[in-house]
Amino acid sequence: MKRSEVSEEYKWDLGHMFPNRLDWEKTFSITSRRLGELKKFKGKLSNPDMAIALLRLADELGCEVERLYVYANMLMHTNGADGELVALASRAGTLSADLGAALSFVDPELTALSDAELDDMIADPRFADYEYTLGRIKASKPHVLGEKEELLVARLSEVTGAFRDIFEKIDSVDLPHPTVRVGGMKVPLTHGTYSQMLQNPDRAVRKKAFTTYYALYEERINTIAACYAASVRRNNIMASVRGYESAMQASMTRDDVPEGVYDRLIDAVNGALPSLHEYVDYRRLVLGDLHMYDMYVPLTEGVEFGMDYEKAFDVVCEALAPLGDEYVSRLREMKSERRIDVMESEGKRGGAYSWGAYGSGPYVLLNYSGTPHDVFTIAHELGHAMHSRYSDEALPYNKAGYSIFVAEVASTTNEVLLLKYLLSVAKDVNVRRYLLSYYLDMFRTTLFRQTMFAEFELAVHHADAKGEPPTVESMNKTYLKLNKKYYGKGVTHDRQIRLEWARIPHFYNAFYVYKYATGLTAAVTLAGSILSGGDFGRERYFNKFLKAGGSKSPYEILRDAGVDLMTERPYETAMLEFRNTLAEFTSLV
Repeated sequence: MKRSEVSEEYKWDLGHMFPNRLDWEKTFSITSRRLGELKKFKGKLSNPDMAIALLRLADELGCEVERLYVYANMLMHTNGADGELVALASRAGTLSADLGAALSFVDPELTALSDAELDDMIADPRFADYEYTLGRIKASKPHVLGEKEELLVARLSEVTGAFRDIFEKIDSVDLPHPTVRVGGMKVPLTHGTYSQMLQNPDRAVRKKAFTTYYALYEERINTIAACYAASVRRNNIMASVRGYESAMQASMTRDDVPEGVYDRLIDAVNGALPSLHEYVDYRRLVLGDLHMYDMYVPLTEGVEFGMDYEKAFDVVCEALAPLGDEYVSRLREMKSERRIDVMESEGKRGGAYSWGAYGSGPYVLLNYSGTPHDVFTIAHELGHAMHSRYSDEALPYNKAGYSIFVAEVASTTNEVLLLKYLLSVAKDVNVRRYLLSYYLDMFRTTLFRQTMFAEFELAVHHADAKGEPPTVESMNKTYLKLNKKYYGKGVTHDRQIRLEWARIPHFYNAFYVYKYATGLTAAVTLAGSILSGGDFGRERYFNKFLKAGGSKSPYEILRDAGVDLMTERPYETAMLEFRNTLAEFTSLV
């Protein structure tokens, strides 16, 4: 479908950011010139008057650059083949980089201040909007290098940070696309079609896709292994240089999350593996012989659950009613104000996201096709949008942006609320089984599988730190051992699965994947609190979480909202939810 063929009501209106392109150009010109105002503050941040003036100016310019950047990129995402739009986004990217360069002196100068000077600023009411930022700068001081060393690290980062780019070139450009016969047609095997083929009811299709796909990685395994091993070595070296005990400690310190959260997650999930094994055994009972390429095929057949967009949006609003009338009203405002780009069209970016600029409100991009997954995607992306809206409204620019550690919590909470609503109104046994199966697979892929990934990268980093550089053989062995531990004896651990680590791009962003698992863990507790806690549960969710943005440690924000990830309780709650769901699912025949 061409974009011109899409009804206007299903296209987003970016006028909430800029009325028109001319206004964008005027703002771009003014903001570009104003970057020069930052120079006068260089070397003067020990003076509190100059420091607060600089921080406020940086926020003002940052807000404008963000608005310019988001607008240009969202416009490009409607038609990536339009060279004019690509050029506009490129200009915005350059301006963003220029702002970063113009502010490059700020952190080093603030870090160079004594603890007493930083404490004085934090205590000064004028710096109230920056207390958390200044506190983080103070905490990072033991890990900051000298000026020359920091300059060297910065200059080398373009080289040392290239491992992900190298992998993406291999993964997205160099991999060929052999065909797999599906229903009498030859279908190119891509990352997208691979996941679809693993859900195909024809086992021959699933097996062929699985073996063909992993053959592509096996042919390149030595190159990929060398790339990932170098990335791991880089992480360990940089952690050591900066005085951290490990790469994991360095990563979690940057996130301002206690290391114990990582350990607590792995221990809790390991303790719940018998429940996952029971689920795997049930899949084998239903499907017969079970292989790793059978883990994604639905266990229910013939369920008609898809719906058109209008109906899906109404269902999502009904499901999120426990969040209150204001919340639902704001969801409907998103739709009426044309903040949602709904339909797939030529040149439009794939997938889905929520984005926006501070002060202009959030937007959502969809590619809605009516599948059950698409319905959940509406709830998910609106969760992101509302999280941003409430944080932006409650907090100044410097505190509004929330950490990636909590970024998936509100969205996943919405998904859980939607699922529980659909279960509450489901009358058909097959529909109920479908929903329960969907929930089980949410746990399997997000909580169990991502924790397995987290264990793998922790093991590889530990081995390298002990002087045992990762090799193809050692990583294959480690991964296969974990796969057997997590999935148990109910499935055949096909030889190809030992290579799965080689196709996970998130590993190049070390100690990231565990956040998916903690996000679902937190969402289960929060959704339960909202549904059972009445006004108290809802108000705590709004006041302590949605409106908290990045005003303090993301761990503390979740703890204040009722989810302390340093205790066993949220993990136990999530695992009980999985067991109860499995019990009901297996009882419905």
